[in-house]
Amino acid sequence: MKRLLVIRFSALGDVAMLVPVVRALAEQHPEIEITMLSQERMADLFANMPENVCFHGVDVHRLSLREIVAGLGRYDAVADMHGVWRSMYIRMVMRLRGARVATIHKGRISKFLLTHKIAHKPLKTNILRYAHVLQSLGLTVYAPDAPCMKLRNEQEEGIGIAPFAAHCGKVYPIERMEEVVRILSERNERGGKSERNEKVVLFGGGQKEQEILDGWAKKYKGVESIAGKYSLAEELEIMRGLRVMISMDSANMHLASLVGLRVVSVWGATDPKAGFLGFGQRIEDCVKRDDLDCRPCSIYGERRCKYGDYRCMKIASENIVRKVTERNEDCH
Repeated sequence: MKRLLVIRFSALGDVAMLVPVVRALAEQHPEIEITMLSQERMADLFANMPENVCFHGVDVHRLSLREIVAGLGRYDAVADMHGVWRSMYIRMVMRLRGARVATIHKGRISKFLLTHKIAHKPLKTNILRYAHVLQSLGLTVYAPDAPCMKLRNEQEEGIGIAPFAAHCGKVYPIERMEEVVRILSERNERGGKSERNEKVVLFGGGQKEQEILDGWAKKYKGVESIAGKYSLAEELEIMRGLRVMISMDSANMHLASLVGLRVVSVWGATDPKAGFLGFGQRIEDCVKRDDLDCRPCSIYGERRCKYGDYRCMKIASENIVRKVTERNEDCH
């Protein structure tokens, strides 16, 4: 095999989880020319890759599938890491051109069994599912090494907070997250040898989210909102300078993981045992309620709470702050 096409268009967190796999593949198989096909906005994730990796970004909203395929060459193999109609069409065309193809197995049955309390064992991680696609093509890819959170973060200061996610079942109540911000801000104001004086950096997304975070930055001392102010590459660089990130089960957890940043992740309707914990992160840094029989009720957090109150997110803000102030003494 000389040329390999890897496909994954979205979502941001899922593409971020693919990054360490592509890097490991490129390093372990330098003889293969790898083309990573994704949306243009994902380009920053694949910066500084080995020389045998080429990123091919497309605008899926502007270009038709025929136009996307026309912009691609011939490949010996195609690794479909998405398994949606766009990637299915592309791999079908590439198969007709003589390429060997393999696609991701999403484990829908095992995910159904998990959320319906029929099975309880942790599922395969998405990173492992990606690696299995490559193995189906005859490419042996050893699991990429997890970054050691302790070695980098011990020298850094600063706390990032990314309080939003795509679905309600994954969002910690906004008033409680503001309480976390308030506690961290007041802790800085007290100062003293027993207190750590760390800036708090807020990460967000849409316009409404930015307005909330900008309001917090104005209200609390030592808090800065960078929502909507920087590119993806610049946000990743800011994350590199922090000690720890507070995040939901969201893309920001995976972005922070890419730069070796320890993440204290908050889980509601979803659960890390579904296979979406950030690369290199510790289960000990997951804040979740294990006393509820109803969770996890969803893999992606899109289902409405059957009780209507999202009790899975009734977590004391002090529990999150306590976890954040701990030093990450062990690197797993």
